[in-house]
Amino acid sequence: MPTPDPYLPGHGDTRYRVRHYDLHLDYKVTTNRLDEVATLTVVPSQELSRVELDLVGLKASKVLVDGKKARYRQRERKLAVEVGQRQPGEELQIAVTCAGKPRPVPGVHGAAGWEELTDGLAVGSQPYGAPGWFPCNDDAADKATYRIHLVVAPSYHVVANGTLVDHEVRGGTGRWTYEMDRPMSPYLATVQIGQYVVDRRRASVPVEVVHPPQTRVGRGTAFERQAEMVEVFSELFGPYPFAEYRAVVSDDDMEIPLEAQGLSSFGRNFCPPTWENERLVAHELAHQWFGNSVTAEQLADIWLHEGFACYSEWLWSDHRSNGGDGLDVQQQAAKHHEELRRKPQDLVLADPGMPDMFDDRVYKRGALTLHAVRASLGDERFFEMLRTWTTENAGGVVTTDQFVQHCLRFVPEDGFELAGVLDAWLRSPEIPALPVVDVEGSRNTLKSIAERIGARLGLG
Repeated sequence: MPTPDPYLPGHGDTRYRVRHYDLHLDYKVTTNRLDEVATLTVVPSQELSRVELDLVGLKASKVLVDGKKARYRQRERKLAVEVGQRQPGEELQIAVTCAGKPRPVPGVHGAAGWEELTDGLAVGSQPYGAPGWFPCNDDAADKATYRIHLVVAPSYHVVANGTLVDHEVRGGTGRWTYEMDRPMSPYLATVQIGQYVVDRRRASVPVEVVHPPQTRVGRGTAFERQAEMVEVFSELFGPYPFAEYRAVVSDDDMEIPLEAQGLSSFGRNFCPPTWENERLVAHELAHQWFGNSVTAEQLADIWLHEGFACYSEWLWSDHRSNGGDGLDVQQQAAKHHEELRRKPQDLVLADPGMPDMFDDRVYKRGALTLHAVRASLGDERFFEMLRTWTTENAGGVVTTDQFVQHCLRFVPEDGFELAGVLDAWLRSPEIPALPVVDVEGSRNTLKSIAERIGARLGLG
């Protein structure tokens, strides 16, 4: 079977693509029982007679192909469906009825996916957890649209990807339907369930902080400036790529927050107003541009997500009137450059290896790579480069090589050797010298942005 990503052997299949997922989920929180009908609109990319879906833990009981019963065989991690002889481009629908008690999917970085809370649910599937709760083609490069319909006890509030298009209480149940009309990788699909209320914020797109009623998320918390963050990043990176943004705060503590498309999930322990928490609020938001809208084709290029989100923390620090930890963007770069110099220099950013893909060196070295590009191009060209990167690749998948070629488009005519700079940061394990940007120019850039945002939001 053709494996799309060497970091995820056995996941995904390039012989077909999925255009749309329609997920009907009936979930019992108290017993962790999921009954599901998942309908996939599939298009073969080559001639085939069988479609192999990723599915872990749930047991299939019926499969329909174009409305007719089909033969299938389920193994530990795969559901093989006989679809008849199909030609490339010939669309078909596969409807899978399955059920069980979902569990996180184990892997190199621990279990990922379906996580029961004390009273609710949080799904965070990066990088291999999606098959634990719905049959899919678990390949980040195979993006599709989604409709997620969930039936749950009426006291619960449900959040999923995209726009809430229907909610009603009927027959003693709450019924929630969300639609994500922008292409989305399977690992970014999510459902969040809890005893929540909604705090709506004023911004250029709807912004919500969904949280337990007893948990503070407003003034004096790490989420106080969530709407302002959306506006700042929209100015720096280009328009926010989805119809709305939600931060979901569970009533449990969590080890780390995690992004999904159109939303991010946090534990209540991330609410106190520390810089460590605030930077993570900014980090997860930045993934909406870098990781969700523009997605690395393979995990070897994970720095295109994490390095960009980490650099966004530093940009937010620079935007704040006193800076995160009191540091401007150049001071942040210097601090983390020195920390990297003291760590083993045996990681290649453009291909760190599966065990090290979430190593902190990927995050910080990736951010410093962007800082080096900024130092080379200057602010005007650098931010134009970022904005065109996000708009030209919106909804698509990208590689490190594509990013390098994109950056070179913005090299001044005097011919600064940006290609060599990028090669040193991306391909060599040794840490290059600290890049230095014009701090005063950075302040002027952010000051003009702050003035425009303040006028829109009525900020003082």
